[in-house]
Amino acid sequence: MSAPGGVLNPSSIITHKESGRKLLPMPTSARHIIRLLAVALAGCGLAGCGTVNERIAAGVSDAIPAAIGGLPADAPPRPGTAKYDEFMRERERKRLQPAAEREQAAKPAPAAQDTAR
Repeated sequence: MSAPGGVLNPSSIITHKESGRKLLPMPTSARHIIRLLAVALAGCGLAGCGTVNERIAAGVSDAIPAAIGGLPADAPPRPGTAKYDEFMRERERKRLQPAAEREQAAKPAPAAQDTAR
């Protein structure tokens, strides 16, 4: 389709009913496509980080030393492990002990005094 004067007439994608005008398609440039792909790639990468971190965080956080923000040495074990079940049984056993026995168990053993000072 060519208009008078040799200028190409792009095909219309929508015809306006009331005025009879034809709406032309938006021009597409390589810059627009590259920007769109960059935003889509960034979005997919960000979404992927959430699932990766969810799976890795439990194992990696156990390996970080307590001095730089890792778990302290006296932290309870993670739920779902055999150690956790044992920890909960022991905790329940201590909870059901009479108060007098709990106080005796909580007191530290007297330190042996060194007479060779």
